Amino acid sequence: MSAIRGRTQREVRHKRVRRKISGTSARPRFSVYRSLNNIYVQVIDDEAGTTIASASSLEDEIRSKVDGSGKKSVSEAVGEEAANRSKQKGVQKVVFDRGGYKFHGRVKAVADAAREAGLEF
Repeated sequence: MSAIRGRTQREVRHKRVRRKISGTSARPRFSVYRSLNNIYVQVIDDEAGTTIASASSLEDEIRSKVDGSGKKSVSEAVGEEAANRSKQKGVQKVVFDRGGYKFHGRVKAVADAAREAGLEF
């Protein structure tokens, strides 16, 4: 079944994940959105309704770090930068929200790079 009442399977999976996962001020949500060409990460406190830190592959700062134009290497740079920015804001532990995507490929690369940069999932 490709769509359930106009929703994609990813959106259905994301709703199911979000019922269980919520970011708090002690453990914000590390949310990943992946488009065909870019990847975006936000660290969100759902209780306060604020974004603590964010990073995306559209930023020149991140693009200049990456030698190749491979999406996976760009995703690793985004994950590392998001982790560094959230650590500067005092966030050490987060809850990982894969956004309904399978934990594979670029989403896994973001998570692994954030872990290596010092965030605890």
